[in-house]
Amino acid sequence: MVLAEITNFAALRRHLGCARADLLTADVVSRFAAALPDARLSAASRSMVELTMESGEASDLDRVLERLRELCDAPFNLEGEEHRLKAVFGAAVGRASQTDDVRLVEEAEAALLEARGADGAVKHDVTGPGARELRRMADELRVAIAENQLLLLYQPKVHVRRQEIGSAEALVRWRHPERGLVLPGDFIAAAENGGVIDLLTLWTIRQAIADQRRLSAAGHDLRVFINISGQLLADNAFVDAACHLVAEADAKLGFEVTETSVIRDPQSAIANLQRFADIGIVIAIDDYGAGLSSLAYLKQLPARELKIDKLFVTQLTSSNRDPLIVRSTIDLAHALEMEVVAEGVETHAALALLTVMGCDMVQGFLISRPIAVEALMTYLEEDRHHQAPEDTRASFNRLATAWKRG
Repeated sequence: MVLAEITNFAALRRHLGCARADLLTADVVSRFAAALPDARLSAASRSMVELTMESGEASDLDRVLERLRELCDAPFNLEGEEHRLKAVFGAAVGRASQTDDVRLVEEAEAALLEARGADGAVKHDVTGPGARELRRMADELRVAIAENQLLLLYQPKVHVRRQEIGSAEALVRWRHPERGLVLPGDFIAAAENGGVIDLLTLWTIRQAIADQRRLSAAGHDLRVFINISGQLLADNAFVDAACHLVAEADAKLGFEVTETSVIRDPQSAIANLQRFADIGIVIAIDDYGAGLSSLAYLKQLPARELKIDKLFVTQLTSSNRDPLIVRSTIDLAHALEMEVVAEGVETHAALALLTVMGCDMVQGFLISRPIAVEALMTYLEEDRHHQAPEDTRASFNRLATAWKRG
C-alpha cells in the first residue's frame, strides 16, 4: 500500500479555486492508473491518493515508489496552465498470507507521517517489526552506540589470479544486553527509520579505521569496505563528517552502495560519491543485479568495483541462465574499467567457474565467514586462503575445458 499526499495542495487551491482543486486527486489517480494498470487506486481525501497492489517481490515497492515520484514530477495541465505537484509517500509492504489489512493501513499512515518530516518517501515492512517497535529499537540503538555494544566482523576478499587478500568487508553486529547478538537485518531498518543511521555509520567508520591501524601495525595492509545507506548519500552533514574522519586518519577505506540508493536522489548521490572518490575512498556497487539495474546511472558513478549479488552466485552451477548473467556482468564491468567481486561463494565448483569467467575477487563462506579483527589477523598470518584443496583445482580444470568449448 502507498499513500501519496499532495503537500502543496493548499497553495494550488488558492490559485485554482476550491472546485477545481477538489478534482486534483482525480487527475493524479488517472495518471497513476495509466502508468500502473495493475494497481487499485482511489482518492483517500482531497489531497491524498491511496494505491494498493500485489507483486511477487517486496523489493518491487521501491520501483513503484520511484515511478510515482517520476509521475508527480511531470507537470499537470490544469485549466490551461502547467502546475507541478509536490508529494510525499508513505508505504507499507507485507506478505499477503500474513498481512492484516488494518496493520497495513496503520503502517502506511505511520510511514507517511515520517515522510512529511523527511520530505520524501518512507517504507515500512509489515512482515518485520512495526513502527512502534522500530522506534523503540532506534532508541536502544542510540544507547548501544554510546555504550559501545557494537562490534565489527570482517569477511576477507581474495583476488583470484594473484591469490592475495587486499581488502575485507566490515559487517556490524549488535551485542544486545538482553537479545544477544543482533544481525544487521534486524536493526538497520530501525536505524534508518529512527534517524540513527548516520550515528551508526560514523561509529563504523571510526572503528574500521582503528582496526585497520591494528592490522597495519601487524604487517597487513588491507582496504576496509563499509556499507553506506542510501539515505546518507544525500546527507551533506554526514558526507562532511565522513570525509573529515577518513582524510584526518589517512585511512584506506571503501564504501559499498547499492544502485537503488543512488536512484533515490541521483544528483546528490553522484556528487557526494565523487567527493568520497576524490579523497581516495574506493566506491563499490553492491548487490548488482538484485534491484533496478540502470546503465544510465552505472556509467556515471565513480565506482571501481562491482559486486555481483550472491543470489546469482549461489545458483551458478545449478542454473542455465545465471552463468550467462554473471559472465555478461563481468564483461560489462571490465568494459567500464571496474573490478568484479562475487559474493556468496560457498562451493569449489562456483569458485572454479568464476575463475574461468575472469572474475577478479571472491568473497564468501568458502573463503571465510565474517570474523573478528583478532581472528582476521590470525587468518592472514597463517595464509589460510592459500590452502585451496584439490577439489577446487579439479573443478577448475574440468569447468575451464567445458566453458571454453561451449
